[in-house]
Amino acid sequence: MRKLVSYAFVASLLFAASVANAQDYAFRVLANKGSNQVKKAGSSAAESLKTGAKLSSGDEIIASEGAYIGLMHKSGKTTEVRGAGTKKVSDLEQTINTSNSSIASRYASFVMNKMNESENTNYRSRLNATGAVSRATGSAAINVMAPSQADLMGDKAILRWDAPEGMEEGDSYVVKVENIFNEEIYAEETEKTSIELDFADDAIAYEMGLYLVKVYKKGDDEIASSEIGIKKVKAGDRVEVQENLANLKSEVSEDSPLNKIIYASFYEENGLILDALTKYEEAIKMSPEVEDFQELYQNFLIKNGLAE
Repeated sequence: MRKLVSYAFVASLLFAASVANAQDYAFRVLANKGSNQVKKAGSSAAESLKTGAKLSSGDEIIASEGAYIGLMHKSGKTTEVRGAGTKKVSDLEQTINTSNSSIASRYASFVMNKMNESENTNYRSRLNATGAVSRATGSAAINVMAPSQADLMGDKAILRWDAPEGMEEGDSYVVKVENIFNEEIYAEETEKTSIELDFADDAIAYEMGLYLVKVYKKGDDEIASSEIGIKKVKAGDRVEVQENLANLKSEVSEDSPLNKIIYASFYEENGLILDALTKYEEAIKMSPEVEDFQELYQNFLIKNGLAE
């Protein structure tokens, strides 16, 4: 697994975004799957392509069979290369719309910093969790990878948990959602160790927008998780964050796993850990074979105290 990375201060991110257009490259490699190569401008021989590499306009990418290459343009916009073939970097540049890219640049730089900073040996001891983590106790506990309390900007939340001791093949879980009066408003059974909850669904949504979620082993309520409190962010809440999110959406679509990683960075910086977690999960679901995304996700979980 890639070495755990430390996080840069927000000020350095703003500086990185402000000088992005002055950089001496066209793209940086954000994700790289396959035995891919690059032929540098003026060189007769190709070399291995590595995550974090800088690509100039005169370079050529030689992608292997089944390749996935995620690229960040110096403007902050992203593009992907899939499958075998040779691609000129100059041709890829032509596909990038560089207008209105200030927000995109900021959060793409945030991702780049996380992937490329050197290992800090005191990383684990310096972790500053964004909030208290939901941790049940005992050998039969179900530990959910989520804060014990979280604001949720989006409509959907993906919750994942570890199977407790004693779970056997065929056993299943029940996820229960209650309102603040401890009245059950929704329940769903699953054999998986994850679930996607849609809080815009009429089956769950209610006016208060405050939810208490708990995971149980089916048939044994003694085997359960701690309670997770989720508050849906409403239109009048956190106005500045919602405005910045609207700006990001105007610059970056969510149609690729790479862009979902950009959104995860936005949510993480703004303390919306459950939204960030959900975007990481969605990115990995779209491209489960790309180890770079999984490593970023694992680092995110550890940094925020959601995994060990």
